[in-house]
Amino acid sequence: MSASDSIRMVLIGPPGAGKGTQAPNLINKFGAAHLATGDMLRSQIAKGTELGLEAKKIMDKGGLVSDEIMVGMIKDELTNNTACQKGFILDGFPRTIPQAEKLDQMLTERGTPLQAAVELKVDDDLLVARITGRLIHQASGRSYHKLFNPPKVDMKDDVTGEPLVQRSDDNEESLKKRLDAYHNQTEPIVDFYKKTGIWHGIDAAQAPATVWENILKALGKN
Repeated sequence: MSASDSIRMVLIGPPGAGKGTQAPNLINKFGAAHLATGDMLRSQIAKGTELGLEAKKIMDKGGLVSDEIMVGMIKDELTNNTACQKGFILDGFPRTIPQAEKLDQMLTERGTPLQAAVELKVDDDLLVARITGRLIHQASGRSYHKLFNPPKVDMKDDVTGEPLVQRSDDNEESLKKRLDAYHNQTEPIVDFYKKTGIWHGIDAAQAPATVWENILKALGKN
């Protein structure tokens, strides 16, 4: 397979930056696997894998799943998920520099190093407006917005007609906390990837279609 039709990348961005809109675009274009942290954890727990059972034990006690377990899960997906043959889009991981280092080491050992780290950049004030209007179709993860991307029928998913919900943590107070955590933890990762030369910053305050064009340009895939 030529490098032109596969992609190995990390998608970085604060809550509401548009990752939920752009990740499906990337998956459709490249046929790559979407490796979202929460989904991977749930899948490994549901399958009852060794890593899943270990993670569940920690989570049941209210602890944080270790970096080793998360990197192990990603490795397991890359080995066993056929969609990963056309690459992967990591979403929600890494969140800290030690995670980024462990991930790099594992990917380098497999001979599948990252090609790009794309950061969707948006001012906090705009994110508050975006997030508090966000609607989700839970079964598919499709996301809409009351103002910017409303569904065709109010509060109904365009594809299935099933009801849309607002996530319980999509309110201003909890969002501010999530943004603070993002700035403190995740922004250092941007510097990490800038040093490795694979970082691309995208102004995600623009219309989703423009953001998508700019992502493809940054990846050299337009």
